[in-house]
Amino acid sequence: MSNASVPNVCEFNTVPDGNPQVESPLAWSYQQHPVPRTNGQAGVVLREKALLGHLVLRGGAIVLDEAVRATLGMSLPAKPNALEHDDSGERTIQWLSPDEWLVIVPGGEEGALESALRQVLGDAHVSIVNASGGQTVLTLSGDNAREVLMKSISYDVHPSTFTVGKGVTTMFAKATVVLRRPSETHWELVVRRSFADYCYRWLLDASAEYGIDTQ
Repeated sequence: MSNASVPNVCEFNTVPDGNPQVESPLAWSYQQHPVPRTNGQAGVVLREKALLGHLVLRGGAIVLDEAVRATLGMSLPAKPNALEHDDSGERTIQWLSPDEWLVIVPGGEEGALESALRQVLGDAHVSIVNASGGQTVLTLSGDNAREVLMKSISYDVHPSTFTVGKGVTTMFAKATVVLRRPSETHWELVVRRSFADYCYRWLLDASAEYGIDTQ
């Protein structure tokens, strides 16, 4: 067995030069699956928060918490399934497992944040994965949003059980998603890019009886 030390991680700039055209994971879906017209006010409002920065952090809670506080000015959620956000609500940190957290920031910030975290962490035994290109966030609101979730997942979404500031990894139809409740009126689905079209079409079908607005 070799006694050679593990080399330091090398960072590579993966941002392309120039201004290449970017599309949300649902760009094709919007064209291929138009929303049925509603008679009156829609009971479900669906929006995509596209092209955000997603970083998955894994490692010891103490060392990661210190680094996150130094770079983002936020603390890691200490409780299971907890969701924290900054004063603007644009930056969130969610507990995924005992040593795993999901950080979501406005698009374009993730590269600098990753570099800043690595600088602070130094040789600490941690993992930082930029998952920005592989995930998107769908938001649900409206009077019937919870009814749609009740038809789509097995997790209990009653307000007494799924309180504001909670997030869980669960099954949505046949896809794995992270379901979050950032406010009293809104729900969020963090969806893998490969499942985005499937979840979008499922939501269109599940919301048809209530009327859905995606504009």
